[in-house]
Amino acid sequence: MLRRKPTRLELKLDDIEEFESIRKDLESCKKQREDVDVVGASDGEGAIGLTNDHKSREQMINDRIGYKPQPKPNNRSSQFGSFEF
Repeated sequence: MLRRKPTRLELKLDDIEEFESIRKDLESCKKQREDVDVVGASDGEGAIGLTNDHKSREQMINDRIGYKPQPKPNNRSSQFGSFEF
């Protein structure tokens, strides 16, 4: 097995600036979400929003995996089949 020299990684000024800009963007998004959560909770709409998000999240997952739930019929013939005498 050949042994090679360790690869040297150099941190450039552009990389640092890009990291700082991304970090600031993420922090601003996080603050906006916290502000929305606080405002939603004070208005009493927070609980309603969670149920809607849950349904849409469930629907997104079902769409992603290709699951299409079909309602079950509630009549006697569907449970036991159709018996004709």
